[in-house]
Amino acid sequence: MTIELLDLHPAPADLRRLVEQGLQQTPRQLPAWLLYDAEGSRLFSEICKQPEYSLTRTEIALLSTHADAIAAAVGPGVMVEFGIGNARKVSPLLKTGQVTTFVALDISTTALQNALKGLADEHPAIAMLGICCDHSQLSDLPEHPWLTGQRRIGFFPGSSLGNFSPEDAIELLQRFRALLKGGPLLLGLDQPRDPQLLEAAYNDAAGVSAAFARNLLMRLNRDLQGNINPDLFAYEAHWQADNSRIEMALVSLCDQTIRLAEQPWTLRRGDIWITEHSVKYSPAAAAELAQRAGWRVQHRWHDAADQVSLHLLLPAD
Repeated sequence: MTIELLDLHPAPADLRRLVEQGLQQTPRQLPAWLLYDAEGSRLFSEICKQPEYSLTRTEIALLSTHADAIAAAVGPGVMVEFGIGNARKVSPLLKTGQVTTFVALDISTTALQNALKGLADEHPAIAMLGICCDHSQLSDLPEHPWLTGQRRIGFFPGSSLGNFSPEDAIELLQRFRALLKGGPLLLGLDQPRDPQLLEAAYNDAAGVSAAFARNLLMRLNRDLQGNINPDLFAYEAHWQADNSRIEMALVSLCDQTIRLAEQPWTLRRGDIWITEHSVKYSPAAAAELAQRAGWRVQHRWHDAADQVSLHLLLPAD
């Protein structure tokens, strides 16, 4: 069992700059990866277990059912997962014997360590390389002997592409195309459906989604010496049909001034602070997005209700 970790995590100065840029927007919005500190990663794992949130269960079932067909379609090589989370999804693909080395990218060092330890115990013959980074800004993988001369296979499950605006999603897919150097990308996407079901999935009855959003404020307090009171914010999740997305936001319950990194920020009652978006893509919309980013859809696997799909993308030229 071989595990290595590389730390390319953004510096504190970068965090301050990103927060300042996000809070200057109208409405306020920060990069979604800021949600995933150690506690945020733990809370997201709990969200995936909630009865209202079916995406994770459905995608794992898809991967388990079609693992051999997917492996045959993508071929052998180094598998690169963009955002490992709790590593529950990649295991069926690692069991096929086509992956020589597994590379996990994640913003949370804790999530990387826990995920790779569990995967290495289950797949001791596969070398495990973890890279702590913001994969949306990564232009290439670091030099490493496990990667030299190896074919690359991308894996981006969980409909995480939906956290980006369509234009940013195109840029991200272009970045992945360059990073994979001609290799394929297996992309997991959630699709539009009953708005009530979607809103419930992102505002579960147990309140885990709300705790996940408020944890962002706690993380900013810790990392930027803030004084934000999370109890002064309500959490909301709404379907926006015109943009085919769920918008998740914290809403200020009163007029207040918060401080982060010694800088004051004034919020009025009712001001919203977007924590993330989750864009849902129909098969046609997914194919168009891929085409605009220089990919083509080679194959698509989906569940019986056709709500969650796995798209095998190949470079268009």
